[in-house]
Amino acid sequence: MTNGGTVLLIEDEAEIAELLRMAFEREGFRFVHALSGESGLEQLRDREARAVLLDVGLPGIDGFEVCRRIRATSDVPVIMLTARDTEIDTIVGLEIGADDYVTKPFSVRELVARTKAVLRRSEEAPVERSVIEVAGFLVDGGRREVTGPNGVVVRPTAREFDLLWYLADHAGLVLSRAQILEAVWGYDYFGETRTIDVHVRQLRKKLDGLPIETVWGVGYRIDE
Repeated sequence: MTNGGTVLLIEDEAEIAELLRMAFEREGFRFVHALSGESGLEQLRDREARAVLLDVGLPGIDGFEVCRRIRATSDVPVIMLTARDTEIDTIVGLEIGADDYVTKPFSVRELVARTKAVLRRSEEAPVERSVIEVAGFLVDGGRREVTGPNGVVVRPTAREFDLLWYLADHAGLVLSRAQILEAVWGYDYFGETRTIDVHVRQLRKKLDGLPIETVWGVGYRIDE
């Protein structure tokens, strides 16, 4: 059965591709593999995919450029795969529109779970409550934008906004990283904290004065 829709993998390592093919097909997905960024973009133009798994270190155009081109025309969920475990790569990947970021070597089971979680989150109904006000910032769930105390409007990335909304909707409460991962990314704690930390730092940069407090050893809180 292939009722889960199509997952497109853009990856030049055939061994990884075959492992992922077996895992995703076992979960009911149709699996398509492209060996380069150029062929991956062609596959995406020719068929409808529910998610893209995108390797950073591709021959020809790299994964970052592929992600930029995907985001120019599509909001399909993108999970980036990389062997480079550096914070700057994580920031670049998330800033250009990736929905998640997984470092090699990874657990195939974890990647499948995270892909399914990203799909659930991306296909959920939009937020019903329209605006949350916190510390002088207006967080607009309908427009998915934030207006600062100075009147400047900022449009965070999709995942940054989801994180901000969750924190603002629970203003004053300390939220653990495990709680945040489950609520915002939709998957259980796999020992991954970098994704949350990077998103928090990006929100602090974009929304100067936003009172997101780090609660060491636990998680984060946004002050009311």
